Amino acid sequence: MTGALSSLKILDFTTLLPGPFGSMMLADLGADIIRIESITRPDLIRILPEYVDGESITHAFVNRSKRSLAIDLKKQEGKEVIKRLVREYDIIMEQFRPGVMDRLGLGYDDLCRINPRVIYCSISGYGQTGPYRDRGGHDINYLSIAGITSYNGRKSSGPAPINLQIADIAGGSYHAVMGILAAEIHRRNTGEGQHIDISLTDTAFSMQVTTAPNQLMAGIEPGLEEMVFNGGTFYDCYETADGRYLSVAGIEPHFFSAFCEVIERPDLKEYALSQDPGVQSMLKKEISEVIKNKSFKEWQTIFSRVDACVEPVLKFSEACEHPQVKSRKLVVDVPSGSRKHRQLASPFKFSKTDPEYKFTGAALGQHSTEVMRQSGYTDDEIEKMIAKDIIMNPERHAN
Repeated sequence: MTGALSSLKILDFTTLLPGPFGSMMLADLGADIIRIESITRPDLIRILPEYVDGESITHAFVNRSKRSLAIDLKKQEGKEVIKRLVREYDIIMEQFRPGVMDRLGLGYDDLCRINPRVIYCSISGYGQTGPYRDRGGHDINYLSIAGITSYNGRKSSGPAPINLQIADIAGGSYHAVMGILAAEIHRRNTGEGQHIDISLTDTAFSMQVTTAPNQLMAGIEPGLEEMVFNGGTFYDCYETADGRYLSVAGIEPHFFSAFCEVIERPDLKEYALSQDPGVQSMLKKEISEVIKNKSFKEWQTIFSRVDACVEPVLKFSEACEHPQVKSRKLVVDVPSGSRKHRQLASPFKFSKTDPEYKFTGAALGQHSTEVMRQSGYTDDEIEKMIAKDIIMNPERHAN
């Protein structure tokens, strides 16, 4: 059985996180991904700690099931390999700063002349246009420019980093996948390829679903601990007697009513929907005092039997052992030579085309010879390219 996206053939020029995580999602669903990697400037994620058998386990995760072609794109022969590949691998993912691929002669217009059906997805921090197009940045910078960081944190300590790469993954990775799949549907309907411009800042900005309408139409500026979901109400985390935490989120009256009954404070039910900051502050104080009276395990046992939108704040290792996570098979074993790596599974559940995990992230250039042969190059041509350092054979490189 083949994956849902087994008809897609993709050349992936991306590095680090946004592009590679996006192409990994596509690979899990069956897409044939060839990573185009530099011989002289390897992807920095390859050296990101921690390591198993000398290999970065983060690289092994985000680049699973993708073949690696290590090639020098500054040499004309290297560019010609890409131009040959793009006749079949007609979806491109790249994550350079705007203009880099154009200067290499491998921009959208260049490859479109070779294959007009090409779908070309560019992922960058600020997009292909605008005054910040050439500016460097990281996840917290994009969230800050988008206005998100300003209301994430506590009033007592100010704005704070978010513990997941929201702009990189929810912004870049997922939107790149959605854009590519939408462009593929358009291509199947019309025969036309197109260029997709994914900006991490744009996508982060667009995700402010519960805050943007209030500011844009009512002039209400979101601030620290001033809204329902950022600590401005009883929707929050509360410390137990032994220093662990519970998440309390029953904002609907029936959930809050059940919560109040469990903590033996039915007198608090009437305040569930109050918009008064003073009332919400009082609620948080009262809830905090009650939760402090029992241990984490005691509360966990109590609320496991009650549908009140209260759950324990688990450590990651505990989450891996949670019965819901285990029943959904969200951790999988992926082949890596003679051993296996435990990795996060694809979250997609299909009735007919299950995700597939072929192998962990490949060694640099591991599939160079295989890909070249597949593209019609003879062994003699391949050997000459290896000798001229146009492509890399990892076995010879090791020697």
